Amino acid sequence: MPLNIVLIEPEIHTNTGNIGRLSLASNSNLHLVKPLGFELSDKRLKRAGLDYWKHISLFIYDDFDDFLNKNKNKEMVFLSSHAKKKHWNIPYTDNMFLIFGKESEGLSNQILKNHLDNTYRIPLYNKNIRSLNLANAVSIVVYEGLKSIQ
Repeated sequence: MPLNIVLIEPEIHTNTGNIGRLSLASNSNLHLVKPLGFELSDKRLKRAGLDYWKHISLFIYDDFDDFLNKNKNKEMVFLSSHAKKKHWNIPYTDNMFLIFGKESEGLSNQILKNHLDNTYRIPLYNKNIRSLNLANAVSIVVYEGLKSIQ
């Protein structure tokens, strides 16, 4: 698989459904880190992912420590609107893990602090907006990555 999309504590079923659909379209793995703000059986999640959901390469973790333990020594980058470096400077590699935080808060301060050197942002050009929709942000970063590694 070219990339791994990681959602830390996603809250909105439709975002996750759309990101699932994107993961399939981009031949990426989708990793969900609990707690989730919805049930995986939620019809709205499946509707957003349409009938593709059953084909998604999906991994689920109990918490962030579980995710880290199961993915030791993997190439990871973290996405946050608080980062200094821009996403087009990510040194994309095949099988890289692209880690996104929950919709309401993003990544925790502890995660950001521990991974500051590997944290990037999508630039925003208007001061009246603080972040992009999670599904849109994931799409931007994934396809930039695919362009870089293919």
